Amino acid sequence: MEPISIAMIADFFHPDVGGVESHIYMLSANLIRRGHKVIVITHSRPPDRVGIRWLLPALKVYYLPFVPVASGATLPNFFTFLPYLRTILIREHIHLIHAHASLSSMGHEGILHSHLMGVRTVFTDHSLFGFEDAASILTNKLLAGTLRNVDAVVCVSHTGRENTVLRGELFEQSDDDPPRLVVSSNVYVIPNALVAESFKPGLMKPTDTITIVVLSRLAYRKGIDLLVATAPRICAAFPNIKFLVGGDGPKLIDLLQMREKYLLQDRIELLGAVKHNDVRSVLIRGSIFMNTSLTESFGISILEAACAGLYVVSTRVGGVPEILPEDMISFAEPDEDDLFRAISEAIGIVSAGRVDPLKAHERMKTFYAWAQIAERTERVYDTVMKSEQRELWDRVLRTMRLGRYAGPIYTIILIVDCLFFLFLEWWMPREDMDFVTHHWDHRRFATASLFFSLS
Repeated sequence: MEPISIAMIADFFHPDVGGVESHIYMLSANLIRRGHKVIVITHSRPPDRVGIRWLLPALKVYYLPFVPVASGATLPNFFTFLPYLRTILIREHIHLIHAHASLSSMGHEGILHSHLMGVRTVFTDHSLFGFEDAASILTNKLLAGTLRNVDAVVCVSHTGRENTVLRGELFEQSDDDPPRLVVSSNVYVIPNALVAESFKPGLMKPTDTITIVVLSRLAYRKGIDLLVATAPRICAAFPNIKFLVGGDGPKLIDLLQMREKYLLQDRIELLGAVKHNDVRSVLIRGSIFMNTSLTESFGISILEAACAGLYVVSTRVGGVPEILPEDMISFAEPDEDDLFRAISEAIGIVSAGRVDPLKAHERMKTFYAWAQIAERTERVYDTVMKSEQRELWDRVLRTMRLGRYAGPIYTIILIVDCLFFLFLEWWMPREDMDFVTHHWDHRRFATASLFFSLS
């Protein structure tokens, strides 16, 4: 497709560490290599990340003055974001915005506002959510309101697609007689990827000890209670087993108490928070990677472990069964006894020498590559740019169908948003704006790099 200008919008981005953050950066970098202009819009991280910053290769990041309240996400404000967004989109000549993550308020608001400026929209959902607890109900209703008028939706797994379709009510009537509900045609599945060269296996040293690596946020959703219950049983049954646990979170105290109770200080090593640059150095110390998540849309940490040559044991949840061949992973139900069985099976496989780390690494290089993911995402962008844009009245009618209470509320927000936009057009005319004419000059960057290296 012809090069376009793209704005990635999310509450989650560098310098925070996580799957969404790395996905946005790597996708942006590869889209830039394909000739597109990409910027990122996120909230500030005082005191260092405020205003405009540049990341290689030619990625411009706007850190706006919004304060996160929990887990790096900001509260929904609907209208405060519009003056900033309008100015950025117009100055940067943006054609399409790509919002990420269901819990990102900035992403939802970006989709709400962008249609006012004729900017096309894509949304990527990275997580699975339930339908029963209060937080999930509110998040799902917010998601349904956002996706009512989005141009395309991308999910990272087929399980995630099913979850997003149900939560976002992404159905439309077929042409059959009688008509029936079918999944909207604008929902796509594009998986995550990884940089395989960053996770090369280490040198194999002959040893009788088998190390099980766990890298995860230490929270209930990640199944740390299963780890706490299973680790002592595994250590008691296999004297040559050690655990290497990296991560931080509210369940760290439970791991510390378990280690003290069973006197396993010499067999369970707790590393605390691990920087992304240090993940490989932790992985190559082990032979088995253990994932105990209770819900997982994709599982990028599993890909990294498999790429580093580790055999994987994981709970059979979410989109995890989709990402690896059967000979590279053993599954267990999210149950203590079945997890013990799967770990025992993996220990037997590793002990018998049936795992070839170099072969696993070469296979992973062909499975998941960011160049392929960027190309597939570009096809979605091309389809969106060529599709017909919805008129305001069509958006109002679609929003009214959200429900007896949610429909009128969202419609009022949509109409007030339009009126506020018209006020901004009068108060800050776009003709008076300082438009961006030069995005990135590689020659100046090379000159500056040479200067600093010599100095």
